Amino acid sequence: MNQIGSELPKRAEIVVVGAGHNSLVCAAYLAKAGLEVLVLEASPTVGGNTRTEELTVPGFAHDTCSSAHVLIQNNPLIRDDELGLVADHGLHYLTTDPAVVLPQADGDVLVMRPDLDATCDELARWSGRDATAFRTMIETWRGGLAAAHGRWSSNLPQPRDEITEQYLRLRERSAWDVVHETFEHPVVRSFVLWLAMATIQDPRRRGTGFLPSSLSAGRVAFGWTTPVGGSQALPDALVRVVETHGGRVVCHASVAGVHTGASGVRSVSTSDGRTVEVGRALVAGGHLSQLAGLVTGGEPSTDLVAARDAWRPGLSVLAVHAALRSDLAFGADGIASVAAGYGTSEGMARHVDRHNAGDLKADDPWVLVVNQTVADPERAPDGATFKILTLAPYQLAGGRSWADVKDGYGERLVSLVADRCSGLDAADILAMRTESPVDVAGHNPHNLGGSCHGGEFLLDGRVVPGWSRYDTDIPRLFVTGATTHPGGSVSGRPGRNAARTVLRSLGLDPMTVMGPS
Repeated sequence: MNQIGSELPKRAEIVVVGAGHNSLVCAAYLAKAGLEVLVLEASPTVGGNTRTEELTVPGFAHDTCSSAHVLIQNNPLIRDDELGLVADHGLHYLTTDPAVVLPQADGDVLVMRPDLDATCDELARWSGRDATAFRTMIETWRGGLAAAHGRWSSNLPQPRDEITEQYLRLRERSAWDVVHETFEHPVVRSFVLWLAMATIQDPRRRGTGFLPSSLSAGRVAFGWTTPVGGSQALPDALVRVVETHGGRVVCHASVAGVHTGASGVRSVSTSDGRTVEVGRALVAGGHLSQLAGLVTGGEPSTDLVAARDAWRPGLSVLAVHAALRSDLAFGADGIASVAAGYGTSEGMARHVDRHNAGDLKADDPWVLVVNQTVADPERAPDGATFKILTLAPYQLAGGRSWADVKDGYGERLVSLVADRCSGLDAADILAMRTESPVDVAGHNPHNLGGSCHGGEFLLDGRVVPGWSRYDTDIPRLFVTGATTHPGGSVSGRPGRNAARTVLRSLGLDPMTVMGPS
């Protein structure tokens, strides 16, 4: 499938740099539109942060970074199957039930279902008022705010109406304020705030106020959406689309230079000395903060310099991967769930503050537990796969080295999770691997600063998760990926949006390959 070490053509109509899922989404739409597409990927395999690898024991397939593909379900790419990924190219998603569980310190377990009535019934065990408020929040979102959010995510103009104004007002707020003003019980507050932190942003920051509604609604609709075979199933299916329409994907082809002239982008060169002339467009899917440094033949444009200078990593992450003898079970009833959440609202706030101070002493951290063999057992026929994801500072206070402390910290996290489940005793763990934020950055060169969600931009005093443009001031140069709007997560939006921008710039109608939304 991936043409490793292949000879590169002297020229390609469209060159796409990078084979993360957004770059491949863009490439697939352009190839389906009849353009000649060449994708260049530096790594030995495609996928970026949607890779699935044997990280612990042979035969145990771990999702290196992304695990849930919830946001992409509302993208017309999947919702309308615009590229035939589901119908023609073998991509298959599972809606999990439970969607997620949140084990409590007293031994109880909050069980969220992919069903609004069932979830509200569950929340009513803690607060009838909060159950009603949760139902109202989801129904209000479904009643028009979701459509406004879809337009925002697609970078499309918004109509001037009350629904749009309501959505934009919500975006001006913080998730913290929304949660604490909407819900009264600490367990329900912690549940909704935990969901809102899934995109790895400080929930107290302005601009996050839509996350409680959007992420809760996504889990109610789709559970912890699991791709059969692992996250890798998505990029692999996208490669099949590209190749079906005559395109090529070449790995071990690290782009080291973007060469420009009076007419814009002229060619790209790889680190091993190969050069490809760019016929009509170059789409750079790597990290936007690094693109200015690749431009030769003239100074990088002011927009690329501005993007470089405005970018910062935001919250960095640590992951623990393990091969287990069997799946976990939560609570007295032994509930199996693909996903589990730990942390109270106050503890999560302290966790972010300590992260920012370089401190590891998080007593009640935001923690995501993923056990995807519950839904997809073939990932580990002889056991189970397990992952912990949490926030952790890239640079530790006091000059400490992650190499010295990461394994001990990983063991502390496993112990924390094990306090509220079974299946994590020492004898249950076949192998374990802790990846510090430094390791996360080393695993994928685009995880700068240990950020797996693309980081953020500080623009005019406001923090935004993604650069708002897909074109640049350099003619024929376009951008996509997690550093472009609407930011990280497996949404496919940056890829689809960039493809629409490229097609329009070439005088082609995007409606030939995608719908209007």
